[in-house]
Amino acid sequence: MIPWLEQTGYVFPDVETALRDPDGLLAASQQLFPELILSAYRRGIFPWYSPGQPVLWWSPDPRCVLFPENFHVSRSFRRSLNKQAYDIRTNTAFRQVMLACAEPRKDEAGTWITPEMLDNYCRLHAMGHAHSIECWRDGRLCGGLYGLQLGDVFFGESMFSREKDTSKLALHYLCTQIRPALVDAQVKSGHLLSLGAQCIPRTAFIQLLARHAGKPSA
Repeated sequence: MIPWLEQTGYVFPDVETALRDPDGLLAASQQLFPELILSAYRRGIFPWYSPGQPVLWWSPDPRCVLFPENFHVSRSFRRSLNKQAYDIRTNTAFRQVMLACAEPRKDEAGTWITPEMLDNYCRLHAMGHAHSIECWRDGRLCGGLYGLQLGDVFFGESMFSREKDTSKLALHYLCTQIRPALVDAQVKSGHLLSLGAQCIPRTAFIQLLARHAGKPSA
């Protein structure tokens, strides 16, 4: 059993109590609101759930992260960089980026970016915590990513490409121009690992948060 946050006064349990199966499931709640999301991220916890489910909160072990200096530029991606075909912008179309990330993808039944998630992250954007990086060409949004930034840590949420390598271009911009100390990629994938991400123990991740994202509020 996992705790319901409404019954704990919205106090998260220690991440070390998270389940092993499914990996990292820590708590659940009926409600989602910006202050709760910020409290979670500061503790190495994030919401991830499907339509019709309660809000599920996770802290997997190990944690997938990307140190910006380790971003891998392949030979083929180097060609995309050299073309300089896109205008890279930040925070000009946050809602559009989220909606693009929520669009159906090949071999995926649906999206975890529910209307509730969209509303809350747009509110976090208005509060100055959530950000988008966008690739534009001829007035068209071609790719990008969004996430939260606390201190010197960027918590990546999702990215999309409508043209080749445009999500990679946004991530490359994050790593080389914004250059946070750490990019939290949450859960590993072959795509992220190919870009230089790695998996580290959850305890090491929590230590990095304490150093770079600020200590959790009481």
